[in-house]
Amino acid sequence: MAKRWVSFADDKQCMGRRRSRNVLLVLTLLCCVSCSMWLFWGSGSWGILEKLGGRDLRYPRKQILFDRFNISKYHLRSLALLISSLEQERFFKCMNKSIDDVKLSSSLLHTLAEINAEVDHNQGQENLIGSDIFFEGRCLMQIGCDGAAKSSLPDNIPEKIMRSSANMDAIFLKFRQQQHYRQHSKGSGKWSKKLLFLGIIFGLSVALWIFVSMNATITERRKETLVNMCDERARMLQDQFNVSMNHVHALAILVSTFHHGKQPSTIDQQIFAEYTARTAFERPLMSGVAYALRVLHEEREQFEKKYGWKIKKMETEDQSLVKDDFNPEKLDPSPVQDEYAPVIFSQETVSHIVSIDMMSGKQDRENILRARANGKGVLTSPFNLLKSNHLGVVLTFAVYNTSLPPNATPEERIRATVGYLGASFDVPSLVDKLLHQLASKQTIVVNLYDTTNVSAPIRMYGPDAAGAGEMYISGVDFGDPIRKHEMHCRFKHKPQLPWSAITMSVGVAVIVLLVGHIFHAALNRIEEVEDDYRIMSELKVQAEAADVAKSQFLATVSHEIRTPMNGVLGMLQMLMDTELDETQQDFAKTAQLSGKALIALINEVLDLAKIESGRLELEAVPFDPRDILDNVLSLFSDQSQAKGIEMAVYVSEQVPEILIGDPGRFRQIITNLVGNSVKFTEKGHIFVSVYHIEEVRNMEDDQCETLSGCQVVDKQKIWDNFTLLKSSTEGDNAINLIVTVEDTGVGIPQDAQSRIFTPFMQADSSTSRTYGGTGIGLSISKCLVDLMEGEIGFVSQSGIGSTFSFTAVFKEASKSSGDIKRHYTDSILSSFQGLRALVADGRCIRARIIKYHLQRLGILVDVVTKQQNAVQTIVDCCSTSGRSHIDMFLVDKDAWGERSGISFPRFLSESLRNGVVMHKELQPKMFLIATSLNPTEVYDLKLAGYVDSMLKPLRLSMIVACLQKALGMSQKRQPTKAKPMTLQSILRGKNILVVDDNLVNQKVAAGTLKKFGAIVTCADSGKEAIRRLQPPHNFDACFMDVQMPEMDGFEATQKVREMENTVNKLIESGDVSPEIYGNSRWHVPILAMTADVIQATHEHCLSKGMDDYVSKPFEEQQLYSAVAHFFESDTIDRIS
Repeated sequence: MAKRWVSFADDKQCMGRRRSRNVLLVLTLLCCVSCSMWLFWGSGSWGILEKLGGRDLRYPRKQILFDRFNISKYHLRSLALLISSLEQERFFKCMNKSIDDVKLSSSLLHTLAEINAEVDHNQGQENLIGSDIFFEGRCLMQIGCDGAAKSSLPDNIPEKIMRSSANMDAIFLKFRQQQHYRQHSKGSGKWSKKLLFLGIIFGLSVALWIFVSMNATITERRKETLVNMCDERARMLQDQFNVSMNHVHALAILVSTFHHGKQPSTIDQQIFAEYTARTAFERPLMSGVAYALRVLHEEREQFEKKYGWKIKKMETEDQSLVKDDFNPEKLDPSPVQDEYAPVIFSQETVSHIVSIDMMSGKQDRENILRARANGKGVLTSPFNLLKSNHLGVVLTFAVYNTSLPPNATPEERIRATVGYLGASFDVPSLVDKLLHQLASKQTIVVNLYDTTNVSAPIRMYGPDAAGAGEMYISGVDFGDPIRKHEMHCRFKHKPQLPWSAITMSVGVAVIVLLVGHIFHAALNRIEEVEDDYRIMSELKVQAEAADVAKSQFLATVSHEIRTPMNGVLGMLQMLMDTELDETQQDFAKTAQLSGKALIALINEVLDLAKIESGRLELEAVPFDPRDILDNVLSLFSDQSQAKGIEMAVYVSEQVPEILIGDPGRFRQIITNLVGNSVKFTEKGHIFVSVYHIEEVRNMEDDQCETLSGCQVVDKQKIWDNFTLLKSSTEGDNAINLIVTVEDTGVGIPQDAQSRIFTPFMQADSSTSRTYGGTGIGLSISKCLVDLMEGEIGFVSQSGIGSTFSFTAVFKEASKSSGDIKRHYTDSILSSFQGLRALVADGRCIRARIIKYHLQRLGILVDVVTKQQNAVQTIVDCCSTSGRSHIDMFLVDKDAWGERSGISFPRFLSESLRNGVVMHKELQPKMFLIATSLNPTEVYDLKLAGYVDSMLKPLRLSMIVACLQKALGMSQKRQPTKAKPMTLQSILRGKNILVVDDNLVNQKVAAGTLKKFGAIVTCADSGKEAIRRLQPPHNFDACFMDVQMPEMDGFEATQKVREMENTVNKLIESGDVSPEIYGNSRWHVPILAMTADVIQATHEHCLSKGMDDYVSKPFEEQQLYSAVAHFFESDTIDRIS
């Protein structure tokens, strides 16, 4: 079957579609080219070619300087900016001071002016961020250009401006980095958006391509569907027609065999009609078959007589429409002609054509002549069938006699022809039946054409209206080589919109747009973040500068305040050393205490500043935590006794005796916490406890009553939040302690607890008016705890009290660690070894505290909680049959109720009246422990039999003094009283050089040192100190002020060390004799004197060549600590 495509759209429509596609392709290409041009030659200076451009040749003088002096435009731009925005005198002074002289021609100056104008134009109203420019660390200038330059190059610019490549790079590095960051940030943002735009265009192009591709695929599939459907119908029609043709051919053979081959014939009209009717199923496409006999003209008369009817002709030669009342009897006889072909046999369906001469019709005549000549079936052109009025065709086979040879010629076939068998095909009915069998979802329009005459094809089947879309033509071969037939197929309905292509392309486009929107928003957000980062960087620089300025300010304020306070306190101390009456002594002492309070406040502020700046470092020295706690309680003992507050401290036995850490900061934390408790507590108690972290983790609830019997908050709530309690982090020799300060004060309101650790913040505005304070103690304590790798927390309730707890990490040290200053020597403490004491108190927590203090002295302690048990124990120990002896009995004033301790001796005496004998020499010494005692109570306890009383808070020093007095032990002078004598013995006869530019400080330092026997020489400047310390000299030490004009103490110390090193090298090399300098190695101890406690640290002083430092105002203890390790060995040798 021949196949070809034909479109119902005319050539103009086809050209229009092609033109639209070409326009779309051209527009896409132009868009890509435009985007590429915009990308490469973008606006501004962000195009690729613009970025890749070489030197800027717009300014010839700039190019000349670049070639001659190798100075880039960034150097020139920055230099012009500096000259236009800074103070020219300072600029050229700094340049002349830092760089070698190089003469620049006037072209440099003109170019600088040009670039200066260019910089002003480019900057507009933007501010240039202030930045520091260093010339090898020797000259510092601040850039502060605001907006356009206010001035051009002055006329008096010096000809000599120093320049070197390395220095120039150092000068402009910061400016170039800042400018590069801004340009890179803006450039990267623009480039990112351009790439994003191109990506969106590419994504939309992909979506368009997807639509075109999928639409083409859908169209192609539609074409394939039409082709398959049309070919299938054409093939089935052709196959069925061929089958029918074979049946007709077989029927022709049947007629030849049984009608012409038999004499007489075995077939008549009745038999033929019955046979064709019964075998009609084999010819479903035929409307009827008939047999026409070949009759010559000379045989006509005989033929008509034989069959009894006349040979009739067709009504019209073209076989026009026949009415339904068609009657063959009314037809005219066939005209005279050479031969006739009247129908003698017919199927019942076409019985109306019997007796009609087929040769009288033009189409039938041509068919008969062709059929008998070639021996094959031939078709007529389409015509209207008789009676049915349907368009159809007639298939004609020639019937030959049996003597026809197989390879007969056309003439032989004509001579052997005896008749003609014809079959009519009702084409519309035939095709309708076929299409009904092949019905499908997609309806197509089928047209069947006879295209024998190409110029005038005959439509055999199908509607006149054209279908939708393209048409497919399939050739149909009905077995007649002369006749050409075609089946034209097209879809009945217009194709639906390609929803799958539309959905996919629109989905891709939406995704591309959404992704583009997301990336665009992300780029905008990145730009915002970069802008915020730049602003934060600028603010960071400003904050760092402000922090430096604050530190400098605090250092200056510290120095400026502490310097006169040094004179005030020093002179007050010297005044108190003179002969004063009691009133004058009280006035001087009050003034000195006020000055020390001011110094303490300054120290707190400076501590906070050092913590914020990260300059505070903790020491790692051995110390005794129990001594520190005793010292803290000693500070507040007078206040607690005046308020009637019970104060106590307890340290667990699991806490090592010696720890390694920072004792000063540990003391500062506890002092702040206890000080707040004393300040806000009017009744009840203050209890300080120290435990090992493992002990607290395994501790069960304490069933004992509170120290004073007052209600307290639950400290377990704090401990549960500490990470050290949840997981152990102890390393080698690490000791984790938890310190708790419990009070029964006013408590902290709930709304103020969130800001309790904020610097300079208190519970409310009335707190400072009622209780005083600055509100920075807790903030400093929290920072110190953080430095100790610990945590701090609190729980508080208004009207009940507060409890603060903190953890800290220390290291365990051996008991033999040196440099631990103790209040009592081992000989004093050993005098209490082996003594036995009985403690009686109804509250177990108070009894445990008393036992803790006595065990520190090595005393064996027994505890009883009931009064009757206490009496029985004393009686048992004092009787002759007693197994043990009690040396002392300690009872609390309120052991079993108010004043029950004072009446205990009377209760004991009443118990002894029952006949119990007590030897007087075995009776223990009785001591009463009380928070406070009035004179009446002191008198009553003496009468009751108490030998002495101990006032709370209990401290080791007070207990030792009381027991020594009561037990008749020899008392030794306290080391604290012997220190001035020790200091006097150390400094006596020593030559000390005091260097200070302040005369008052000279006088204070000289007076303090002279008081201890030192020979003091004063100097008022660093240069004078260098002159006096030039080896050889007779100074044993030097106290050097740090801040002095012209040459500070650090620089002077470095100069002195350089001189000493030079002399030592000469002595070691043998170039000079040691006798000339009077010493084999020179190194005079230099101690820094400074009021700046922020910058003057021990490490900083050591790095400058100093040996130690003392802060102003310094006291005797501080002075002793500083000079002891320099002169102690000499003193010992002298004594020995």
